[in-house]
Amino acid sequence: MIFAGFFAGALCLGLILGDWLYFVRLTPDASRYGCGIARTHDRLTRTTMTQLVHRFDAGGILILPHGTARLHQNVNQIVIRQRYRLFALSFRTLWPLKGLIALSPEGDALSVLCRKLTPWSSVLLTGLWFAVVAVGTAGALISLFLEGQLAAMGGVALAFGVLGLGLIFLLSGVITVVFAYRLENSRLMIVYHELREVLEGARLPS
Repeated sequence: MIFAGFFAGALCLGLILGDWLYFVRLTPDASRYGCGIARTHDRLTRTTMTQLVHRFDAGGILILPHGTARLHQNVNQIVIRQRYRLFALSFRTLWPLKGLIALSPEGDALSVLCRKLTPWSSVLLTGLWFAVVAVGTAGALISLFLEGQLAAMGGVALAFGVLGLGLIFLLSGVITVVFAYRLENSRLMIVYHELREVLEGARLPS
């Protein structure tokens, strides 16, 4: 039984690590991988598709100060992600983001749609955590009701305590997810604006 639990835990950890490692890859198939959680519309007015292609190297890679961009010319898409360091000193969250940029020529300009993606494992684990807290809180309240403890003041006080604790856990989870998204989104937008400046010819990456 212990061995089965250990094997299940190792398998779950392996799936999560595999999901993250596949998420950060820049290959055409991995670029589209992830759960879309937001999108940004933009327009490049000082570059064409032909000029844009020349900003990347022969492999379609463009190294930016805070990240990496890769062009997939056959589908008119660019994937961007921040630079990941093994021993980074900056705070890392469980909800990393990458951007999948779709380009549509419009005369002498380019229409841009940037989809923000996060790993599926992050979304599923977050949803599972919220579900466990919500179901656990509701289950405890139903159990108190079925046992008749709500007929006494002590039982009512216990029910309010359980409800309050559950709401605190849910609220803390919401705050954590919102904080993580704002942090990761700001990092991704730094890379996006660096790419935009290079494509518009404002400056070259250092």
